[in-house]
Amino acid sequence: MRTVKWTLVILLVLVLGSILHYTLPRHEVVRIVGVETRLETLGWNSFFYSATPAGQAEGTARDVRYIETVRTNGRELVFRNEDTGWIWPPYFKLNSSDMQARARDIVSTAAEPVWVAVSYYGMRSVILSIYPNVLRVRVVEDPEETIIPWTRIVFFTALFALAAWVWLMLRRFKERQVEPFLERMDDRREAARGRLGRFWQRLTGR
Repeated sequence: MRTVKWTLVILLVLVLGSILHYTLPRHEVVRIVGVETRLETLGWNSFFYSATPAGQAEGTARDVRYIETVRTNGRELVFRNEDTGWIWPPYFKLNSSDMQARARDIVSTAAEPVWVAVSYYGMRSVILSIYPNVLRVRVVEDPEETIIPWTRIVFFTALFALAAWVWLMLRRFKERQVEPFLERMDDRREAARGRLGRFWQRLTGR
């Protein structure tokens, strides 16, 4: 039973961790090398893309904007550029067209690089054919600039505070309700056992 309990706890932590890792914003300093729009036919992987526009059937082909970049270490990283609206994750991004134009305007070469800090969520998977989604693009002077992940810091601080509050409430509930109830049950059990013992003594004459 203990093994089953810890297995379920580990699975729950892994699932929640994966969801948070995918959903919470991250940052990358990159150089934009290309901007394009491709006609994509999304199938089972449409879950990782934005919702299908109103009036368009699921699974049909639609345009998806992409921003091609290169990291400071020379490795490629391709982003998609889609609105999120109020659907999950609720970033309320509605300016993908403007962002595409801005990205096109700051395309640069290795000889004359223009470095940008890209905020995004999601992940890149060749097997699943999915791309992280851009949330913000801003030019930076130094490619080694340190970007503090304030959103993650605030989120995990709030999550820790909520977990501590829930733990405290459960502890107080246990002390005020559960433990007194168990003590009363023990007292009643002992009283019932005593009555049963006295009845058995009268019955057997011992």
